[in-house]
Amino acid sequence: MTEKIKSINPYSKKEIAFYNPHSEEEVKAKIEAGHTAFKNWRTVSLDERCELIRKLGLQLNAEKDFLAKLAVAEMGKPFVQAISEVEKCAWLCEHYADNAAEYLKREVIKTDASESWVSYEPLGLILAVMPWNFPYWQVMRFAVPTLLAGNTGILKHASNVPGCSKALEGLFTKAGFPDGVFSQVRISGSRVKEIIDHPHVKAASLTGSEKAGKSIAENAGKQLKKCLLELGGSNAFIILEDADLSEIMETAVFARTQNNGQSCIAAKRFIVHASIYETFKEKLKDQFKELVTGDPMKEETDIGPLARVDLAEELDEQMKKSIEAGAELLLGGERDEAIFYPTILDGIEPGMAAFDEETFGPLATITKVDSAEEAIELANQSRFGLGATICSTNVEKAKKLAMLIEDGAVFINELVKSDPRLPFGGTKISGYGRELGPLGIKEFVNAKTYYVK
Repeated sequence: MTEKIKSINPYSKKEIAFYNPHSEEEVKAKIEAGHTAFKNWRTVSLDERCELIRKLGLQLNAEKDFLAKLAVAEMGKPFVQAISEVEKCAWLCEHYADNAAEYLKREVIKTDASESWVSYEPLGLILAVMPWNFPYWQVMRFAVPTLLAGNTGILKHASNVPGCSKALEGLFTKAGFPDGVFSQVRISGSRVKEIIDHPHVKAASLTGSEKAGKSIAENAGKQLKKCLLELGGSNAFIILEDADLSEIMETAVFARTQNNGQSCIAAKRFIVHASIYETFKEKLKDQFKELVTGDPMKEETDIGPLARVDLAEELDEQMKKSIEAGAELLLGGERDEAIFYPTILDGIEPGMAAFDEETFGPLATITKVDSAEEAIELANQSRFGLGATICSTNVEKAKKLAMLIEDGAVFINELVKSDPRLPFGGTKISGYGRELGPLGIKEFVNAKTYYVK
């Protein structure tokens, strides 16, 4: 008998619901439905698609309280942040509905032809494999531009947020999308290959771990199918000697602790100039002490549980290994089941787990440097390349330094964040391809050349 998919509250540890996984026949039927829907969906005018996306945004706002509570129950993020996530999804819908026509317009190119241009046309049914940490945002930032480009989508969501996955499918139905344009399948990760291998599935997008990304890339590569990978990060948060700590401390704390610290673009490595190192360290310690840890449904809670106990255990092990290697525990270091209390490690160096690996949780690390050049060198001394922050009152200097950072994004005096208007993606083992902005809507299209003699 096939094992049911469980939805378990990481804070209360209570089972929320059980779901039957989809059978091989059911998955094939959903793929067939998505393929059939594509034949008509691609002919629907862009204006009509945009109108449906606007309705989807309205539906998100109408159900945001329910959706937020569901996310809190299934993966433990603070309720206030869950509300913000849903609202951001609604903004995403509005942005693309307003700008899709401009992003997808044909590009006229002068040649010796009487006419020549490039048209951006859909590929077909696209698979999305998505994570639990932002159970709505990660899915929507794939689905909205992909569907507006004329594709259809099929979602394989993380197994610990099956309720969120089902709710997302329902949102598209309520907004009026035709059957098959967007659907979800409940299957284990080991069964993703059967979807990628299906001839009706034309490409895949994954947000997740390095291991999952390599698996998707391998399977897609064997089928010569395109894939987009947004993987992990170990973002550097560089604080130069002329940074205004009174302005950046709140940003620094939130950059590390938002979503209980479970964000690929969280500030995982604070790299601080020696001249303000001690001051920054004390300020960070003071602000971490004020963070409220506990029930994520309470509005005053800053830090809820990690999404699963094993994730908290993994973070605990990374912390202990780093301390054994010479790091100093400044604050925290305690764990209670899935709750990992806000923690600060000082003296982090390359070779330590907390420097070399991605840490997923409210664990801040601090490294001292003597120059901006050393800070850039350490920021780049990482297998990851998702994003970085530079804090300085000399913005022109910061912009020049930003050009030396090898990541997919650099934010000056601000935490790294995704924005519907800006392309988002990484380098190195943080993946390839871009989501969002004008580039994101063109990831899964055929850039077709037209030439008229």
